[in-house]
Amino acid sequence: MKKVLIATTALVCSAGFATADVKISGYGRTGIDYQEDRTIGGVDANETQIISRLRMNVDASKTTDSNVDFGARFRIQWDQNNSVRGDGGVINAGQLWVRSQGLTVAVGNVGSAYDDAELISDAEVGIYDRSFADAAGAFFTYESSPYDGDAVAGSEYRLGLSAEYDFGPFATKLSYIDPDQSGTDEAEDTFGLEEEYALSVFYEADRFSVSAAGVLNGAGIEDNDQYFIGGAYKLRDTIQVGLNLIDNGEDRFIDVNDNDADGDFTEILEESVGTTIALYGSFAFTPVTTFEAYVANNDSDGKETDTAFGLGVNYDLGGGRLSAAIERGYEEQIRADAGVRFDF
Repeated sequence: MKKVLIATTALVCSAGFATADVKISGYGRTGIDYQEDRTIGGVDANETQIISRLRMNVDASKTTDSNVDFGARFRIQWDQNNSVRGDGGVINAGQLWVRSQGLTVAVGNVGSAYDDAELISDAEVGIYDRSFADAAGAFFTYESSPYDGDAVAGSEYRLGLSAEYDFGPFATKLSYIDPDQSGTDEAEDTFGLEEEYALSVFYEADRFSVSAAGVLNGAGIEDNDQYFIGGAYKLRDTIQVGLNLIDNGEDRFIDVNDNDADGDFTEILEESVGTTIALYGSFAFTPVTTFEAYVANNDSDGKETDTAFGLGVNYDLGGGRLSAAIERGYEEQIRADAGVRFDF
């Protein structure tokens, strides 16, 4: 990914920052998004809309005389039609990290080892990189917005720690996230929030790769444990197939819509998100054109069908891509997209 170096007068005037590096990276994308029977906030909405995103990661790093790297990151992101980031770019919660001899330790707004597991999102298609085969359970992720104090994103007192280590063909990551290290968040009394623990491992050799991950108390929900295992194999340089198995655990939510029709809008409900099995693959038709497809099965209750599938195509522009996809979800509704993305 091409990086843009930002030179400032502080770097020039201060000898202590002589070896510092400040960079901006990210991407922009825009496309047509169609969703059959689309609703927004429970209200019928236009099925076809233009949805765009601009993401800018601001990374600062410094290498010490002892060859230890220190760094930090902020993200600025705007998402068209997003309830949090739709009216302007938003700066998220920050992250600090230190790296030495293949080990990276981060604190702050860290990515979950479960969400960051290799292969777990490889069934995604289209310009918006989405899939009904993705992990569907509740778990913490790297937040592109400020913490908003709800039971999933956590509060301003959220604490995240992670450690990553790469050694040859192996890679592993461990994360720990406490939704409220202060012990004062009222949501803790409502949801019984717990610390989340996650671990992922990855191995790659020649044409074969395998990944596994698990998370305990996903999104701070007690006993919301989830697991993933996946493998991918390159049949040849132009063809790859993969198989994922995801146990999505249980979700917990306040019944504000009285889903169980008992007249209680404040009770807490739990429901199984089921197990998802996904078969996916990609085929490089030409050096610049790649087709992608997946079929997924999820066994949770309350859906029109247990099977979803999608087909996508990417055209490489060299630093950007044109993409399109069509999918049918578990409610037997169609969604489709087409657009362009460029990375910088």
